[in-house]
Amino acid sequence: MGIERTRTDAPTGLGARLLHLQERWSDPLLTVLTVLQLMLLFVSAPLLAATGGVAFQVLSGLILLCIMAGGLVISGSLWVFVLMSIGFGTNLLAIALRLHGPSTTDIALTASAWLVIASVLGYVVARLVFGPGRVNYHRVIGAVLLYLLIASVFVSIYAFAGMLEPNAFAGMVVEDRPDIAATLIYFSFVTLTSTGYGDIAPVHPIVRSLCNVETIMGQLYPATLLARLVTLELKHRHELRNERIAGKEASRTAHPGHRPRQD
Repeated sequence: MGIERTRTDAPTGLGARLLHLQERWSDPLLTVLTVLQLMLLFVSAPLLAATGGVAFQVLSGLILLCIMAGGLVISGSLWVFVLMSIGFGTNLLAIALRLHGPSTTDIALTASAWLVIASVLGYVVARLVFGPGRVNYHRVIGAVLLYLLIASVFVSIYAFAGMLEPNAFAGMVVEDRPDIAATLIYFSFVTLTSTGYGDIAPVHPIVRSLCNVETIMGQLYPATLLARLVTLELKHRHELRNERIAGKEASRTAHPGHRPRQD
């Protein structure tokens, strides 16, 4: 008589719920996080720069909280949430200090928060996008999210560079003002995509070197890794289509239609 063995190593409580959510929602959350990141970079930050209103600071905070929750589900790790929470708390501290007057400390704290959140989220997204499993539509969108996060990391790097060297850029001074985040985001994406409008330019040799690194990443990433993922996703669609066609033909062969009997 057989004895049924129970699994003692199965996660329980919060770990079990996270595992369930991770298995079900990891891939779709890549698309959701991409939309949230686009809103943060190209909606919330520009509106904050244009109006300086508190409402858009609150909007940015809510978007960050949603991004943190998505990162927790995708990774299934509380440590990821803890690290991103540290970044979020650092950002809140910068906002609180700004109420007493602008200072370089606020910029340093905000840049640190962005750097922590973007780096941790980038690590989590990269592990899923380039990890084992079928390459689907959501993973291709996740690769686009990783592209956006590369620019976000360089936003923080340029902020630190501008604080340490006031003359690091021509056409931009890194100081605590409502539009500085949108300006740095603009410059980072102009550099990443090699647009080069010329209104803001790196002057310091180290900053120029950083811009070269971002430009190379911005050119090679879509042409190699992103293109490879798109190719794999299209290949898988083609294979599924062929499997469905083969399955229908096999079904017809195994169950041919009834023909009328001829006496």
